[in-house]
Amino acid sequence: MSLERTLSIIKPDGIEKNIIGQVITRFEKAGLRIAAAKMIKMDKAKAEGFYDVHRGKPFFDSLVKFMTRGHIVVMVLEGENAVAKNREVMGATNPAQAAPGTIRKDFATNIEENTVHGSDSPENAAKEVAYFFDKKEIF
Repeated sequence: MSLERTLSIIKPDGIEKNIIGQVITRFEKAGLRIAAAKMIKMDKAKAEGFYDVHRGKPFFDSLVKFMTRGHIVVMVLEGENAVAKNREVMGATNPAQAAPGTIRKDFATNIEENTVHGSDSPENAAKEVAYFFDKKEIF
């Protein structure tokens, strides 16, 4: 087991559903600590940069449009095996395939409006955290 940091985002649909507290509570109950958090609204350039790995895929434009339609909460979660734990709490990307009791099963609308994002590896977590946070913002 290792202490890790990972990025988590509560997406616009989660903000619109007014479930920020419920999502954070699930992370905390799973043993993850909020090391940093802020509410922001990404512009198109910021969203395109964050999702650049998906550029050229059929869903890229709609993903950028969705992620810029409203505010998001970006967080740095910290804990033992934080990347894997965060992904377990979130559930499968497609809410129809997510396990009962996961965030996506309970709150997501569809595969795109799936309420939360989480880093998929420690390497990507480091890049994603740095994309949204300066080191001085993380405690």
